[in-house]
Amino acid sequence: MTHTRYAFIKANWHSDIVDRALDGFLELIPADQVDVFDVPGAFEMPLLARDLAQTGKYAAVTCAAFVVDGGIYRHDFVAQAVVDGLMRAGMDTGIPVLSVSLTPHQYQETDHHNAIYRDHFVQKGREAAQAALMIADTRAKVAQAA
Repeated sequence: MTHTRYAFIKANWHSDIVDRALDGFLELIPADQVDVFDVPGAFEMPLLARDLAQTGKYAAVTCAAFVVDGGIYRHDFVAQAVVDGLMRAGMDTGIPVLSVSLTPHQYQETDHHNAIYRDHFVQKGREAAQAALMIADTRAKVAQAA
């Protein structure tokens, strides 16, 4: 069975930037084929990604977050845990789980940096949509060949 629905999870932390990934995603995949879910932050994405993938309803699950150094914790540890969790969710369920989770080395909450990252998230959203479409197509071809 070919799935024509996609799940998109986005972290609310820095939503003014992260939400732009959904904008880019929707440039290639129609909004009526995308179910959107919000989570508080990046760390909450892997569990929901796994839950959504397990439903069997989606061709792919895409997750978007912006993990920055807040000066209190090591953001690189959080980012690694999130990416590892997303990979595990995909491997455990057999459904592609794609990441638009970015961790910049240098980020300051200025108009200049915010504009750069907003634009970058739009592009990364497009790339995630391209990957979701490509992997769905490839998996359909594999299923037909089997």
